[in-house]
Amino acid sequence: MRGNKILLVQENNGSWSMPGGWVDVDVSVGENVVKEVKGDAGLDVTADLVIAIQDREKHNLPIYAYKVCKVFVLCSVTGGSFEKNIETVESRYFGMDELPQLATEKNSEEQIRMCFEAYHSGNWKTLLE
Repeated sequence: MRGNKILLVQENNGSWSMPGGWVDVDVSVGENVVKEVKGDAGLDVTADLVIAIQDREKHNLPIYAYKVCKVFVLCSVTGGSFEKNIETVESRYFGMDELPQLATEKNSEEQIRMCFEAYHSGNWKTLLE
């Protein structure tokens, strides 16, 4: 987040999502967050707060044949800049009232709203499903 805007990346198909991806088996969730934001958005970040851990099939479609937990993490940018790459073609900050077409299989408007609420909360408690 920056000001009252959230960082999204545009994927090759034109839809937008929060930076993220599968957690590799040999790294922690925090290490993976740092790696994925760098890869998707070119930014160096610190992983500061777990916003929520969600059961993907309760919030995103289509339903997968396997179970997935999604971890939403509030980060602080410490440096870096975007470079077009194999997965993403642009990064930009958006206000809640100006969201572009989302990659809803990855993140929904509800999930982005939750991230805004966590950012603005003075005492956020991690949501755990």
